[in-house]
Amino acid sequence: RLDNADLETHKKCAVKCRHRGQTLITMPYKKISLAVIFIWFSVGGIGHFVAPGFFLKIVPPQLPYQLELVYISGVFELLGAFGLLFLKSRRAAGIGLIALTIVVTPANVYMWLNPQLFPRIPEILLALRLVLQIILLWLIWWATRPPLSSPRLRK
Repeated sequence: RLDNADLETHKKCAVKCRHRGQTLITMPYKKISLAVIFIWFSVGGIGHFVAPGFFLKIVPPQLPYQLELVYISGVFELLGAFGLLFLKSRRAAGIGLIALTIVVTPANVYMWLNPQLFPRIPEILLALRLVLQIILLWLIWWATRPPLSSPRLRK
């Protein structure tokens, strides 16, 4: 944690001075990013249990155990979201959320290729969802990577 003296030092040399491998400038952005990721996956994860019918419609029909897949992905979204809250589990949660986001990509592609099944969602939003997914992958990676000064990176 930064005390007032450290904060003043960091303000004077925000680009050069580092606290746990992050500049004072990037620290708030990481916190905001983590909050966005947490909200995205916690709300989405809850949605899998509150409105499973919607999520069932986006599962490609060739996949078996569709309802089970909806619930399992919801559990992993919630686990990943809550894993972000703790520094010790943040990196593992980030890796898990990246993997989960990649694994559910076929559902998003299925929606994009079959807009007639989702008449209430404009086609442009179905396409933008795929772009958003790429941005989300980057954001998860950036926000959960260990600091540059981490002992794990010095090996």
